[in-house]
Formats: sequence, structure tokens, C-alpha cells
Amino acid sequence: MPRSEFRRAFAALVGRCRWPRLHLIRPGIGTALIGARILFAFAIPSLVLAHEPHPASPPAAMSAEERAFLKENEAAMSRMMDGMAAKPTGDVDRDFVAMMNPHHQGAIDMAVIELRYGKNEQLRRIAQEIIVDQMQEIAAMKLAIGEPATETTPAPTQPPSIPVVNVHHHPGMQMDMSAGMKK
Repeated sequence: MPRSEFRRAFAALVGRCRWPRLHLIRPGIGTALIGARILFAFAIPSLVLAHEPHPASPPAAMSAEERAFLKENEAAMSRMMDGMAAKPTGDVDRDFVAMMNPHHQGAIDMAVIELRYGKNEQLRRIAQEIIVDQMQEIAAMKLAIGEPATETTPAPTQPPSIPVVNVHHHPGMQMDMSAGMKK
């Protein structure tokens, strides 16, 4: 549509609007009001849908594994969202780290859940990369604000390790490695 036809059509539309004839006093006001109405009409549904709660109970046709996956994922998301609601301290850098740590930990938790339940090998590899990358970023952010990085932990897909005693047991003999023989 040529520009002059568009202007005529737009002027006709503005002329039919029910608000005061501000467009006659100031030509840009009518355009601004229509633009604001259009933006508002498109923005509200997306804002409402973005905060729509997740279903309280999954459909009955789901497998036990799918229900477990969704339950763990919902818990991880809730922990992440709660953690990101940190109170401001007045130090922008510390506030950033305080909000980003739970965000990154949420990504780690979700990646662990993918490793636990997912079957797609490509997604499982991506989940492994996410775990490593996010753990490194958490450590880097903490170091950047002068906090100690989190101590080394076992791979998140492994059960927590039992403390290892410095004594190795072999049938018929014992070796004490505590006297500086360890590497």
C-alpha cells in the first residue's frame, strides 16, 4: 500500500476512535495513542501467559518416570526462582552474583535431571557440558567478588562419596598410605 493510502486509512481509523479529538490539536498524539493501544493489546496476553502456573498434577497417562522427571524439574525451578529473589545489598556486583548463582545452579540441577531421565545422547552430552560450564561460571563469579569458590564436589550425577580412609585393604595385607606415600 502506497504511503499516502496508508495515511488516509490510518486517519480514517483515528477519526473513528472514541477518545477526544486530540489528533486534531496535535497530529502525533492520535498516532501515539493508537500505537500504545496496539502495544498494550499484544503485550498483556504474553505477560499473563508467561506467569501461568504449571499444572498441579500431571495427566494420568504419564509414566512413573515422566512424573518423577516433572516433579524433580518443578522442584529445581522453584529453588532457582526462590534463590534469584535475593534482596538488594547496595553492591551491584554482589547482587548480580547472588542472583546468578541460583540461576546457574538451577541449570545444573536441570541438567542432572536430564542425565537421570533423558535418553537422547546428544542432549545428555549437552547436559554434561552445562554442568561443567555452569560450575566454572559460579566459581569465577565468586572469585571475582572475593568469595572463595565452592569446594570441589563429586560429579552431580554420582551419589555423595563416603569419606575414604587412608588404609587400603587387600586380602591378607594392609597398607597405611598416610605417611606421605599418597600422590
